[in-house]
Amino acid sequence: MIATNKAIEITDLTVAYNDKPVLWDVDVEVPSGILMAIVGPNGAGKTTLIKSILGLVKPAAGQVLVYGKPYAEQRHLVGYVPQRGSVDWDFPTSVLDVVMMGRYGALGWFRRPGASEHIAALDALEKVGMKSFAQRQISQLSGGQQQRVFLARALAQDAQLYFMDEPFQGVDATTERAIVSLLQELRAAGKTVIVVHHDLQTVPEYFDWVTLLNVRRIASGPVREAFTEQNLRLAYGGKIAFLSRETSNQ
Repeated sequence: MIATNKAIEITDLTVAYNDKPVLWDVDVEVPSGILMAIVGPNGAGKTTLIKSILGLVKPAAGQVLVYGKPYAEQRHLVGYVPQRGSVDWDFPTSVLDVVMMGRYGALGWFRRPGASEHIAALDALEKVGMKSFAQRQISQLSGGQQQRVFLARALAQDAQLYFMDEPFQGVDATTERAIVSLLQELRAAGKTVIVVHHDLQTVPEYFDWVTLLNVRRIASGPVREAFTEQNLRLAYGGKIAFLSRETSNQ
C-alpha cells in the first residue's frame, strides 16, 4: 500500500560532473497518476535528473524520495526504459528473454522464471504488438521494434512508477502512436509515467504535466499552467524555433 499521493519529491538536488553543475538546486514534486514530460535543451540535465532519482548518479547535494522513501527501499515499484542508444543491441539474446528480465525484481536473482513469468512476458509483448517476435534475436529488430521490446520489459515488471528516456526517438509514426496509447493506458490504470521528451509540438497532446529544465528547474506543473511561451523562452534561452499555437495563446 502506498501511503502518499506524491510519486516523487526532489529537494535541493544538485549534480556536478567534474565540478561543472549539470543540475542546480532543483525542487520538483510529482503527484501520483500523471503523465509528465521533462523538456529542455540539450545539456539541460534531463537524463541526469532521471538517473539521480534512480540512484544511478550520485548528487552533490539534495534529497530524492519515491513514494515518501529513498529509492533503494522502493526499487520494486519503479520501471525504467533507458535511451535506446545506450543499450548493446548486439548482445545475443531473444526478445522474450529481454522482456523476462522485467520479472527479475519480483523473482529475486536466484529463482528461475516459471510459467507465470513466461505468460506475463508474452502478455506484455502482445500489448506492444511484438508477441510474434518473441523468439527473434534483438539484434535483428528495427529501432522502433527494439523500443517496443524495452517498453514490454517495463510493463512486465508491473511497476507503479515508470521512467522513459526519449521513448519516441528514432521510431516511426505507427510506433509513436502505439507508445502514446500505452502511456495513456498506464495513466488510466493509476500509474505515474515520466518521459524525457524533445518534441515540443506534442507536449500538450501527449502529456498532462510538464517539467521545464535547464540545469535549474524553470517550471513544473500541469501543462496548461507551466507550458507557456515565457517558460519555454526561459528554458531555451530564446533559441526556440517552435511555439505551439496553444502555448502562444496562454
